[in-house]
Amino acid sequence: MNIIVNVDKNWAIGCKGQLLFPISQDLKRFKALTIGKVVIMGRKTLESLPGGKPLKGRKNIVLSSALSFTEEESKTTGLYTCKSIEALLELIKSEDFAGFSADDFFVIGGENIYSQLLPYCQKALVTKVEAAAENADAFFPNLETLPNWQVEARSETFYQDELAYSFVDYKCV
Repeated sequence: MNIIVNVDKNWAIGCKGQLLFPISQDLKRFKALTIGKVVIMGRKTLESLPGGKPLKGRKNIVLSSALSFTEEESKTTGLYTCKSIEALLELIKSEDFAGFSADDFFVIGGENIYSQLLPYCQKALVTKVEAAAENADAFFPNLETLPNWQVEARSETFYQDELAYSFVDYKCV
């Protein structure tokens, strides 16, 4: 399982349910990496997506005690729900996900889901913005301070307007 996240220099990820820095190149990278794969998110992340709808071209799993879909609804919409991590781990082993490998699963937020699923992830694909967001209220664990995470690859620095950012891939060792 992988994590994909956009963080500021303080590892902040959001404010009032919205991305801090919607960078077009980051959004294109997100789509390219996740299309045809499985995305795992919390209810609030689902609600923050355009129209509150699942991402097209991907299987979507929502980890939430507040949402529930029938098996038939899941197959029709491509949106699956789980009430616990144990249920999630069982679901991803099910026949519905038989053609997917561990690398095909991407945790996409929010804060609580990232924290709960980080121990199950092998890679973290991080867009690091070289700025501090004002009023951030959601954060990602600082991988630089966790002993079992190390940088595997780092891109050059890119710019969107005045905003500098880079793509940093971390690996759990």
